[in-house]
Amino acid sequence: MNRGLPVVRLRVPTDEDAVAWHRIFDDPDVMEFHGGKSAELSVYEELTARQRRHDAELGFCLWTMVDETGRVIGFTGAQPWPQEWGPTGEIEIGWRLGREFWGKGYAIAAAQMTLERLRAAGVRGVVAMVRPGNERSVAVTRRLGMELAQTFPHPRFEEDALCFRLDLHGGHAE
Repeated sequence: MNRGLPVVRLRVPTDEDAVAWHRIFDDPDVMEFHGGKSAELSVYEELTARQRRHDAELGFCLWTMVDETGRVIGFTGAQPWPQEWGPTGEIEIGWRLGREFWGKGYAIAAAQMTLERLRAAGVRGVVAMVRPGNERSVAVTRRLGMELAQTFPHPRFEEDALCFRLDLHGGHAE
């Protein structure tokens, strides 16, 4: 199933991971489709704390991705859609990697692991929200077997956000 993909581990984010995420995401290329500018450390502190709560309550979260050498390279996982617009009430799968780790298969490997964990947790389906033009993320959704299902007007940008879906019990990831 993961032929040719790199070794990646997923773990529940720690307080220290907030610092690592802040450091590796402090890049205009990484943040291009996430508001365009770096977030403050406090944003990642709150995000990692929320993910620990999700893991404890739901059995899944946005996990810290660690490469074969033990370096934090980003996050991948799932959480309830956190916005008041879009696919409210649904489980969103997502990923973000530091720039130096793009194009190496980490997002696919970790997202496939996430889908396996979500199926085991009884999640029936997932969505992935992607901004138009984010071809790297669109490619990940396609590799996972997701299909564009609908669009939602984005509240901050003059565009519609793309909503990809995957049924975890009827469909399957490659």
